[in-house]
Amino acid sequence: MARIAAAVAVLMLTSCGYLSNDVRVALDEPFPKKLSGWRLFKGALRAMQPNEGVIPYDLNTPLFSDYAAKSRVVWMPKGSRAQYRETAAFEFPEGAIIAKTFAFGARIIETRILVNTRKGWVGLPYVWNQEQTEATFEVAPDPVRVSHDGQEFNYVIPNTNQCKGCHERAKRMLPIGIAARHLNKDYEYATGRENQMVHWTKAGYLSGAPLPAEAARNAVWNEVSTGTLEQRALAYLDVNCGHCHNPQGPADTSGLFLEAGQTDPLRLGFCKVPVAAGHGAGNLRFDVVHGLPDESILPRRMNSVEPKVAMPELGRATIHKEGVALIREWIASTRGSCEKQ
Repeated sequence: MARIAAAVAVLMLTSCGYLSNDVRVALDEPFPKKLSGWRLFKGALRAMQPNEGVIPYDLNTPLFSDYAAKSRVVWMPKGSRAQYRETAAFEFPEGAIIAKTFAFGARIIETRILVNTRKGWVGLPYVWNQEQTEATFEVAPDPVRVSHDGQEFNYVIPNTNQCKGCHERAKRMLPIGIAARHLNKDYEYATGRENQMVHWTKAGYLSGAPLPAEAARNAVWNEVSTGTLEQRALAYLDVNCGHCHNPQGPADTSGLFLEAGQTDPLRLGFCKVPVAAGHGAGNLRFDVVHGLPDESILPRRMNSVEPKVAMPELGRATIHKEGVALIREWIASTRGSCEKQ
């Protein structure tokens, strides 16, 4: 009887979303109030040591987030795996968890959880305490005062509704960085250096992936050896702007589509009159003007933190000077004319 009771107890915990390889399975609310409740990490939480089955990963060109240092991990319920997609984000099983942690220097600020529930992906922000011992879920976190390179500013943690502002595609909330072009790179695992998609496949986390040489790979925006100036600039725009600026994203009516694979000059903004830029356009006529970054709206908006001007609208309170410089250099290198527009 004791064994039966124990088995029933484990079954109940599992069905309620509680146990699987020690990591929390959450297919429905309520979600853990504390980050430690997910059991993604073992030992002292601050050490961010991945638990069994929790895999760290990185991106070729990451999203700019006010110069925060970021670490990422992924976990999937035992026996489940993601399905490879050539251009779109991978299709994940229910219960999958993606976590991204943001820090400035030795201070950890937040950890964002994306969990794939029965109703789809849900975004949950966890704010770290001053003691750096725990992070607590907050629906609408307050800005946090941080400093970088001698500059102090209010770092904004997106609330649960704002997560959809970047992650929504075709009315569905989806991961952004978990796509072949972002993940197709080597990572230094505890067991040695290996391509991430190969590692995921061996771990039973990914199905259908081709050899790395046959998959898409974005350039690294600030590494000249990884691609041409245009390839690095487009990779930067893809990860920082393309999740909104695509035919199925929140900026689908803008006509400015900056996702990977876009080759139409007009869709990339060349000689394109903005649909509704308003004050954001200043007195400039076109999103991008061949050879003339000073006359192009795109770098103007990237180079601002003013409300209704700054782009991206969410996720940053500072200007990425190096990113702006890259896009300006790319625009300056292009040839053409908008005189007939």
